[in-house]
Amino acid sequence: MKGFDVVVVGGGMVGLACALAMKDSQLNIAVIESNDAPNQLSDSPGLRVSALNLASRTLLQNLGVWEEIEQSRLQPYQSMYVWEQDSFAHIEFDQHTAGQPQLGYIIENQVITQALWAKVRRTDHIQVFTNAKINQFMQGQQETFIALDDQTMLSARLVVGADGANSFVRQQAKLPITFWDYEQSSIVATVKTALPHQNCARQVFTPNGPLAFLPLYEDNLCSIVWSQRTEQAKTLMALSDNDFSKALTAAFDAKLGLCEVHSVDQTSRQMFPLKMRYARRWLSQRVALVGDAAHTIHPLAGQGVNLGFMDAAALAETVVALHEQGKDIGDEALLRSYERWRKAEAAKMIAAMEGFKRLFDGANPLKKLVRDIGLTVVDAMPFAKEHIVQQAMGLTGDLPQMAKLAK
Repeated sequence: MKGFDVVVVGGGMVGLACALAMKDSQLNIAVIESNDAPNQLSDSPGLRVSALNLASRTLLQNLGVWEEIEQSRLQPYQSMYVWEQDSFAHIEFDQHTAGQPQLGYIIENQVITQALWAKVRRTDHIQVFTNAKINQFMQGQQETFIALDDQTMLSARLVVGADGANSFVRQQAKLPITFWDYEQSSIVATVKTALPHQNCARQVFTPNGPLAFLPLYEDNLCSIVWSQRTEQAKTLMALSDNDFSKALTAAFDAKLGLCEVHSVDQTSRQMFPLKMRYARRWLSQRVALVGDAAHTIHPLAGQGVNLGFMDAAALAETVVALHEQGKDIGDEALLRSYERWRKAEAAKMIAAMEGFKRLFDGANPLKKLVRDIGLTVVDAMPFAKEHIVQQAMGLTGDLPQMAKLAK
């Protein structure tokens, strides 16, 4: 039996960030990951990317991994342009609105994950178990016990469920969720464009869903997230690369000229169903949830990973404070402040994303007129734009200390 203070289940971005956020506390930490830890980046850009805001960047700086990410592949963006297809309405943001050098960063998930893994391997007090499947999970009053498929036995004062939307930990702890189907699926791909992206993140709202072009580290390379009604998404996935590229160019109003799908490891695109999930309870005795295990939201604002990183930092902050006070880090009652804190932030984001999705869904003429007027009015109001962009950049709200920008 190997005893730990904290066992993090899930070696993705959020789980690793949570483990590293406790690295200076002298807590004995383990990370369980069901797959191999990555050792090197692919030569071509990965299909999955994240739009990191400044709060997430600050967290990664404080974890000691941002420098490695900066030396790899990333693209800061200084402006955003959002419009509705077949409409006069649009809204623009730039870094001057928020008084920052950039609005955020588009980074491949593999780049972030690899930097986090490299730091974890160099960190004392963190032990990793890779290619590890959990066979048994038993919660006790004083400890939770975990049996891996290689017969390794672990005990923990606190288990952190960071194992994604279909969380095994959440299921074992019998933590209920609320969910609904967005009735959309997202297609992700990397595309080459005829015109340079100019460090601008762009999004167009179409009648069937939003399409985002996110700038990558080469002037004519973008990552797309195309959310469509699921049947339409399946039709798009069935197209040849050439026909898909033509449909993509048309849907994007050819803002960057002709688009060409860029194949990565013989895969040009992937499709993911979109569902909202929200855990009604984030805690059980000796168990706490973070990231997608606790909530999933529509990707139209690219805030999913930022929410997860803030969960990780908030839980770590709460646990370290309890440890320093000599209190039980796994006691459900003592962790309630974390649950209240992050559930409120997640609920606000879920409500905002649902509101945006419903507002821009469909081609009803009256609804279209309302949103067109709304976008135009907001675009002409500097204070309203500043408030929106400050929130999107992670400069406002109830942030963990490790994510707050230095003043």
